[in-house]
Amino acid sequence: MSTSSTQTEGRARADGTSLRGQLGQVLLATIASTVGFWAWMLIAPLQKTYADEMGLDEGQISLMLATPVLVGALGRIVVGALTDRFGGRRMFVAVLLLSAPAVLLVALAGEIKSFPLLLVAGFYLGVAGTIFAVGVPFASAWYEPKRRGFANGVFGMGMIGTAVSAFFTPRLAESIGYLPTHFLVAGIMVAMAVIVWFFLRDSPAWESSRQPLIPKVKGALKLRITWEMAFLYGIVFGGFVAFSTFLPKYLTTIYPDDVDPVGAGSRTALFAVAAVVARPLGGALSDRVGPKVISLISLAGIVSLAYIVGQQPPEGILTGITFILMAAAMGLGMGAVFAWIGPSTPKDKVGAVTGVVAAAGGLGGYFPPLIMGATYNAETNSYALGLWLLVIVGAVALVVAGMLKDARPGAKV
Repeated sequence: MSTSSTQTEGRARADGTSLRGQLGQVLLATIASTVGFWAWMLIAPLQKTYADEMGLDEGQISLMLATPVLVGALGRIVVGALTDRFGGRRMFVAVLLLSAPAVLLVALAGEIKSFPLLLVAGFYLGVAGTIFAVGVPFASAWYEPKRRGFANGVFGMGMIGTAVSAFFTPRLAESIGYLPTHFLVAGIMVAMAVIVWFFLRDSPAWESSRQPLIPKVKGALKLRITWEMAFLYGIVFGGFVAFSTFLPKYLTTIYPDDVDPVGAGSRTALFAVAAVVARPLGGALSDRVGPKVISLISLAGIVSLAYIVGQQPPEGILTGITFILMAAAMGLGMGAVFAWIGPSTPKDKVGAVTGVVAAAGGLGGYFPPLIMGATYNAETNSYALGLWLLVIVGAVALVVAGMLKDARPGAKV
């Protein structure tokens, strides 16, 4: 990229709108998203503790893990549309402040060992997961269409909060205690909301949409691109969320003699980091060669690697590399999907479309843990059937993606 082109994109658009400081704003939004994802995934790293102390069976554990994902998914539709109207700055603050009490409610449920209250708390905790639907339209408004794959890839790195949660939550619970850990997370959320309020600003190119919420969502649902990207995102992001929440349970069940809860958290953190690193790469490559190509590579990787996981290889290097590569494939796909949305969506509907697609991704992460719990074979200690379903669905998505029109100018189906 030439120097003059870089200056044009970094400081001003062709119409004279200043975009100075765009990367810093997107990075701050990414940090806010990291905090939100940490809270959203707060239950999963401690699932074994809850299961042991409350005497939970496979179905109850799966429901406990899936509940925050469901609310975080469906809530993104509303939050994405509200972001079109109120802007990213206000919505980031709102989501962080509204979610902080949910963290404390989770702490209370665990302290008094109440499974029903934990489900209620998990339902409320899902609000934190809607933060993603705030950041995509926020980041998109700071960049020109040809650079939005990069912008959304950078913001998407905020999902590293799942790695932060998986790695630090069990360690903090062991070192400072269960309650102090949750107090700390809630405090970080409030502090982040204050930082966002004073330092984050909406792009000068952003314009508030006054269209009512329901018509806006209906308008998004009428767009073909919404349904196409919702399906693909349900696979790539849904798979990521499902494994991020269920992997600690999977590892401690399949490899009980080799993996303890802290070790499972470390492996889950590596899984999340691999996806986080790959996501902006997927967005940047999509800007260059087109999102269709990157999506096909992503889905092919997911299908082949899910098959390997289904064989339940012995715990060790092969297993670790397989999960890391699967996460990377999912990350590439996530970056590609939102690079696809940017140039294919009317400007005033980006938030609404983002919300619907993000919701589909969350829903894609809601059902697999339930399916894994329901299809678990205790006699063989195997989740093979659930993993085979991922292989089949991924193969269908691969065919569908191959039939779609690329978003890159001049590209052909």
